[in-house]
Amino acid sequence: MSRKILINPDYRDWLKEIKQRLRKAQVKAAVQVNTALLTFYWELGADIVKRQKTAKWGSGFLKQLSADLMAEFPDMKGFSYRNIKYIRSWHLFYSEGLANWATGCCPIEKQAVAPIDSTEKRQQAVAQLVQIPWSHNLIIISKCKEITEALYYVNKTMAHNWSRNVLMHQIESGLYQREGKAVTNFAETLPAPQSDLAQELIKDPYNFDFLTLTEDYNERELEKALTDHITKFLLELGAGFAYVGRQKGVQVGEREFFLDLLFYHTRLHCYVVIELKTGEFEPEYAGKLNFYLKAVDEQLRGERDEPSIGILLCKSRDRVVVEYALSDIHKPMGVSQYQLTRALPDNLKPSLPSIEELEAAFGHPEGDDE
Repeated sequence: MSRKILINPDYRDWLKEIKQRLRKAQVKAAVQVNTALLTFYWELGADIVKRQKTAKWGSGFLKQLSADLMAEFPDMKGFSYRNIKYIRSWHLFYSEGLANWATGCCPIEKQAVAPIDSTEKRQQAVAQLVQIPWSHNLIIISKCKEITEALYYVNKTMAHNWSRNVLMHQIESGLYQREGKAVTNFAETLPAPQSDLAQELIKDPYNFDFLTLTEDYNERELEKALTDHITKFLLELGAGFAYVGRQKGVQVGEREFFLDLLFYHTRLHCYVVIELKTGEFEPEYAGKLNFYLKAVDEQLRGERDEPSIGILLCKSRDRVVVEYALSDIHKPMGVSQYQLTRALPDNLKPSLPSIEELEAAFGHPEGDDE
């Protein structure tokens, strides 16, 4: 009888549904536990700061507090002397920074918002802090000097569910300083909601320090290197980019043209054409990309897709020249620089291990999300 139940399709579908519901419940419970614990940490930090100002207990009371809490709750982590000091520092970092931030504009999206009560703004910010893991909070306050930057990474972590490693990478690569800095014509070629989102998603410069190339690399070698490390490339591009192909052919008249890289963006709901240039931006590059976008819109774009977007990645660019070149272009596009921090002479490249060999040697495969 039990065997019949196990192979019954209705039972297996029902069991699958139960498992999915249980996993969702486990995730929800874990989030609630994290929120409750960090809310306690925030209140404890406030108490510590207050007591240090008013109580005459001496400088050693944090060690005593740590010992007393660990003795009472031996099975709970987080009450070591070191973590108690972190809790105090975490509260001080945000409580002092939020007092000034709450009277200004919203840094999380780096744009002005409708005025709201400063107390309410502080409460909203604290409500976000307790939504992300404690380890993520510690990384943020240890790496960020300003409250605006810290809240930016808190918001991004919540939105994209970043692991510790991804969060660390994004901070160290300067995502806050680079996001939305590309020269584009989006405001003139896309409707307001789409143009704002597109501008936010494009960085300048892009950081390709995961590549190892010779000093005289060409565009095809750069293109191949990026697609060979597509996981790291997608991480640098940001959330929403889905890889479609390399050297994608489009037929125009009797000629066939090839796009360097083609992506689809799941939030913008459009194709994204990326053209790579190993030198300085030249005005004719914009005209050629405009031509490619026209072909993609005519041949690949579906009824529900938004207008395709182009990104020109150049080794360098003169901002004024780019603005002139894009001013009369009717297709949406942006121009960004990219950085290679580990270009090697030809004679050294064969003697060094590849990224994959280093990852294997140190036990950190590309997909490790520890």
